[in-house]
Amino acid sequence: MNGVCPYGWRREYERTPTGRPSNHARPTPAGVARAGADDAAGTTTRAGAAPTVEAVIELQHLTKRYGEKTAVDDLTVTVRPGVVTGFLGPNGAGKSTTMRMVLGLDHPTSGTALVNGKRYAEHRAPLQEVGALLEARATHPGRTARAHLTVLAATAGLPRRRVDEVLELAGITAVADRRVGGFSLGMGQRLGVATALLGDPATVVLDEPVNGLDPDGVLWIRTLARQLAGEGRTVFLSSHLMSEMAVTADHLIVVGRGRLVADMPTAEFIAGAGGESVRVRSPRAAQLTQLLAQDGVRIESSEASVLSVRGLTAPEIGDRAAAAGIALHELTVVRPSLEEAFMSLTRDEREYRTETPQEVAA
Repeated sequence: MNGVCPYGWRREYERTPTGRPSNHARPTPAGVARAGADDAAGTTTRAGAAPTVEAVIELQHLTKRYGEKTAVDDLTVTVRPGVVTGFLGPNGAGKSTTMRMVLGLDHPTSGTALVNGKRYAEHRAPLQEVGALLEARATHPGRTARAHLTVLAATAGLPRRRVDEVLELAGITAVADRRVGGFSLGMGQRLGVATALLGDPATVVLDEPVNGLDPDGVLWIRTLARQLAGEGRTVFLSSHLMSEMAVTADHLIVVGRGRLVADMPTAEFIAGAGGESVRVRSPRAAQLTQLLAQDGVRIESSEASVLSVRGLTAPEIGDRAAAAGIALHELTVVRPSLEEAFMSLTRDEREYRTETPQEVAA
């Protein structure tokens, strides 16, 4: 069944292997076209349109000033499809301002923010190009969830059945006919995500999507983000919940005081923080300490039988203990968490700062 779009082309919907609705107008990791049929060169066009471009968010020297305050400072990054890209930064780092400029809600002082090759306002059907959740409460409290989505669908020329599909996707079908003003924070977040996905967009921008969600909702967002990226979409999301971002984001863009601090894979970001140690448990911890002590090796102990060793690898420790006949009950590599890596990297980039006990001790 086809949904007729008022912008002069038809948008086809189908079910993906994951069971969620999808359209043909999207790049997949294999390079599937976003509209129409593939031509011999592997590119596609809508009727009368230029060949489609890869669904990416491109920020070029993006700057935003409010008087003497610089919220975003010469930011240049590219957010690509097929991976979940996390957007991190301390409070006041410019994350929300950046997202607002991507969506045309704020105008840059200089530089450009492009989505799928164009400024957001230049897209003929923006809801079908990029879906966004910036403020879950940006709905009329007197409307029901179904009415809210129905109005948006009608405005964008989407089939009415798409409303039922996103209500089901967000898990709020049972409350679809309740007024939004009576929704909890978590229900409002789910409606916000449903709104972002209404146009089945190639690019999805979510600002703090897990805010107010219970554990089931947090798991849902994580799974959904990875499914969307797996379908070849560009997924760009921010969160202050580092433990969740560590298991959701494949790539990280980190900003501080409006400037780019890091743009790299999540694993590389965490590894770059350093601080790897080896946790060793042994009934002969005192003898093991003497055995391992040498230049460049740092050994700490929080318990009588437990050592934290830096400067030696786990195999090196195991080999030396075995040669000396010292039994080991535990030998575990301890790597810094994303939270620790983030706090270390942004220590001097925080606008609002309170010292942690570790920082005070250092």
